[in-house]
Amino acid sequence: MSISELYQLFLSHPTITTDTRDCPPSSLFFALRGASFDGNRFALQALESGCAYAVVDDPAVTGSDRLIHVNDVLQTLQELAHYHRSRLKTPIVQITGTNGKTTTKELTAAVLQSRLHVLFTQGNFNNHIGVPKTLLRLTPSHQVAVVETGANHPGEIAMLSRIVDADCGLITNVGRAHLEGFGSFEGVVRTKGELYDYLRQKPGAFVFLDADNPHLTPLVQGLKTITYGVAGKGCDVEGELLDCTPFLHFRFRLAGGQWHEVETHIVGAYNLTNALAAIAVGSHFGVSPVEASQAIASYVPGNNRSELMVTEKNRLVVDAYNANPTSMQAALDNFRLMQAPHKMAILGEMRELGTVSAEEHGKVAAMAQTTGCERIWLVGREFRPFAGGARWFPDVEAVKAAIQAGEGPTDSLVLIKGSNGTKLFQLPALL
Repeated sequence: MSISELYQLFLSHPTITTDTRDCPPSSLFFALRGASFDGNRFALQALESGCAYAVVDDPAVTGSDRLIHVNDVLQTLQELAHYHRSRLKTPIVQITGTNGKTTTKELTAAVLQSRLHVLFTQGNFNNHIGVPKTLLRLTPSHQVAVVETGANHPGEIAMLSRIVDADCGLITNVGRAHLEGFGSFEGVVRTKGELYDYLRQKPGAFVFLDADNPHLTPLVQGLKTITYGVAGKGCDVEGELLDCTPFLHFRFRLAGGQWHEVETHIVGAYNLTNALAAIAVGSHFGVSPVEASQAIASYVPGNNRSELMVTEKNRLVVDAYNANPTSMQAALDNFRLMQAPHKMAILGEMRELGTVSAEEHGKVAAMAQTTGCERIWLVGREFRPFAGGARWFPDVEAVKAAIQAGEGPTDSLVLIKGSNGTKLFQLPALL
């Protein structure tokens, strides 16, 4: 079956599923394969559960005239998503970057929604499966789409960019993350820059540029840019940090315009750049500064990203969804600025750093000692050699045991930061 023929089926059955536990009536099931699963084995079950058709790539799967056999299910899903996107012509903003891409996506969507009907990536559906599933949710009623794309190896952003075929792009930043897959920091820069490379060859495409980022500005040659950054540099959107104790409080203005002050519910001075990026995108699509201010002020973060949680015993700065050397430094720099009688940091190890892992964990452990914390708990094998002056735990279970034994903090401001795999997101309920 050709993509155009499959597309006609999709128009009649526009709900996509890849999970037999979620088979809405009249949906299309795509039997994806993984390292430990094969969706082909469950295709007939999906049909019995309500799916209209099942797309499979195992010739041995038979038994229904509602099975659609293709060479590669994942490739077909991606091609269908690109085909659908090309038919609707909806303006798409593609966002990538080492840190802050999800927060920037959420803020950008919030700003755009103050005036437009917006499709945006849900959660962290930013990979080779999540991106096509996002695009296949696009309908003619959407006036703009915001699509987040992530990567942990070279070529991935280029591949996702071809699927998305965005009209404009935004790289939040480049940092020292996934070095095991990228090989080096330079590999990170090249991979994130693949978004610029794609847009450079598309007529009329442009980028939203953080003019303060020295790693990004050299990469935009030949591209039209809409700039944002700190005041005094002539950016299209410029901003100033006013306070961050604990919530980000800033002001911004469009070039030549008046200042607008915004008090947010976001923790972290580092989120100023993300907010300015959202304002720049919104301004391009007709959102006024007043509308943008109200949208950002109303936004409340979730999913353990830049959250302030107040419990019976403590105030928690929870940023436990992910961590790498760049985001760790930003979090610790911000925590240093936050004033409290008693401060504590619980830091989980950083994953996928390859040969520089020991060096980077040593730097973070040393940096934590400069934040004014009375206590520092380091979690994970990579931190063990650098636990001098801090308390080391092998895993989150050991931390939970210590808290349950009455050794946890009270009346303290506590930073919780680590890679998702360390599972520090389990701690707030105990603190």
